[in-house]
Amino acid sequence: MLQVNNHLDVPFVPTPFPVVRAMLNVAELKASDQLWDIGCGDGRLVIAAALEHGVHGVGVELDPTLAQQARNEVEWAGVGHLVKIIEDDLLNVDFSEATVVMLFLLTAINLKLRPKLLMMPPGTRVISHRFAMGNWIPDAAWTLGTTPIYRWVIPHNGPELLRQLEQEPTAPNGNPTTPP
Repeated sequence: MLQVNNHLDVPFVPTPFPVVRAMLNVAELKASDQLWDIGCGDGRLVIAAALEHGVHGVGVELDPTLAQQARNEVEWAGVGHLVKIIEDDLLNVDFSEATVVMLFLLTAINLKLRPKLLMMPPGTRVISHRFAMGNWIPDAAWTLGTTPIYRWVIPHNGPELLRQLEQEPTAPNGNPTTPP
C-alpha cells in the first residue's frame, strides 16, 4: 500500500485523467517541448505527455515514496527514455530548461514559484490545475466540470512584470486586493 508523507506543504491528490488530458491539450504540446511537472506525485502527467505526445518530461517530487512510485510507473509505461523523475524540493530545483511547466499546487506555493517562472524564457507555458497565481492574471482559463485550468505564457518582460506584481497588494489567499 502506498504510504505518502502527510507533512508536506502540498498534500498528494491525484489529478483525474480527464484533467491530465485537458492540461496537456491546453499546453499545446510540440514534440520539441521539455515538460516539467513540479510536484509530480505518481508521475501521471509526465507519463501521459510522453505516451500521447512523445514529449520529454521531468517530474519533481519531494516525497520519497511518491517519487519511487512515479519511477515505477515510468518503467511500467515504457517511457524511461523520455521521462525522468527527480526527488527534490520544488523550490530548489532548476527547471529553467522547461518549455512547459505543469502545476497542481496550492496558491501559496504557486506564488513562491512565480519569481522563478517569470524569469523563464519568453513563450514558456505554465499550466495550473485548480490554483491561480494571485494578481498574475492567466492568459487563458478553462473549466472542466468544476475544475479550473489556467495557462500563462511567459512574456518578453517577465522580470518587469514580476516587479509590478510584487508591488500590487494581495490578500492572504493570494488574490489581488484594492489599495485603501
